[in-house]
Amino acid sequence: MMIVFDILLVATIIWIAVGSLSQRQMFKSVVMFVIFGLFMAIAWIRLSSPDVAMAEAAIGAGVTGALMLDAIGHLRRSETPYASAAEPEGGEPDA
Repeated sequence: MMIVFDILLVATIIWIAVGSLSQRQMFKSVVMFVIFGLFMAIAWIRLSSPDVAMAEAAIGAGVTGALMLDAIGHLRRSETPYASAAEPEGGEPDA
């Protein structure tokens, strides 16, 4: 019975990892990254490594996720510091 749980856990971890990398919205990607860290902590528990699981949950899901969400907040508040691809850097196109 536990082998079925382990297989489902591995499949879920892979599915969440692919989903996290393929999201177009940064917020959804970071949330999936945090969920990935929590599932990795469960995997470390299944591998009989509670110390690594606690570190993964605290650092991988907690601290890193909070820092990424804070970075997204800063990106949303600031204007784009670079010129867009359609606009030349000098402002006026050369005629």
